[in-house]
Amino acid sequence: MSEISNVPKIGAEKIQSGTGIKARPVHITPDQPIGLFDSGVGGLTVVKEIMRKLPSEDLVYVADTARVPYGGRSSKEIIKINVEIINFLMSKKVKMVVMACGTSSSIAYPVLKDEYPVPIISMIEPGSKAALNASRNKVIGIIATVGTVHSMAYQEAIRRMDPSARPLAAACPLFVPLIEGGFTEAEETKKVAREYLKPLLAEGIDTLIMGCTHYPHISKLLKGILGPHVALIDPAREAANLVLTTLKEENLLAENKKAQYEYFVSGSAPQFVELGSRLLGRPIAGAEQVKFG
Repeated sequence: MSEISNVPKIGAEKIQSGTGIKARPVHITPDQPIGLFDSGVGGLTVVKEIMRKLPSEDLVYVADTARVPYGGRSSKEIIKINVEIINFLMSKKVKMVVMACGTSSSIAYPVLKDEYPVPIISMIEPGSKAALNASRNKVIGIIATVGTVHSMAYQEAIRRMDPSARPLAAACPLFVPLIEGGFTEAEETKKVAREYLKPLLAEGIDTLIMGCTHYPHISKLLKGILGPHVALIDPAREAANLVLTTLKEENLLAENKKAQYEYFVSGSAPQFVELGSRLLGRPIAGAEQVKFG
């Protein structure tokens, strides 16, 4: 198990006061990896999209399974967790950080986005823009964790982009534990999903944002309940497009090399490898356990 106690740390209190490390001169090259993190296997939806779109990019992924789920935690705690993980990724000399987590994107991103010397990508803006482009009646549903729903991040982003839109959000606290448990096609998951989606469908949504990166793992199940007339938006796909655009703009795009992937997990490494390989659709060769805090 790796310890990160010797990694130079930026405390959450310091970050919140606006005295981060952005000003430090850091030389970044295209050959450095992209760092991604989530509370568990959810962020693998983003990993999968980046692997597909950017096959030459090295990736370092952190699954904080010892503290999953993030959705019910306080904002202060989520920011502290994000600082710990981003510091760890910075120690791996990443050229970009992707918050492959809806809760982190909604709560920690506004606080941390300008505090590090590398670009940080969230799920909120890309997902909101895609939903508005897909919607015909501008009644847009959002399913997410309790933390993301209460943060109003998606609702505010959608209204900012289009004041005539009507975003409606539903918290789905049982989805993450069900997905982390491997119950992506279970009858119980279908039953829970029908209950969560019922009020949104009753309001006439024609578009639904999967506001947690875990949820695309049950997209087939969700589509079966929503029917063909509701567009299902995967922010992971849109975030991968933003990663590509940003790397091009910053002249940091890796090209013509075989990508390498590293996985770190704060909980059980064998459990992550087994479930993660299944959800990623390719074998994860191994994951190293890392202790945070």
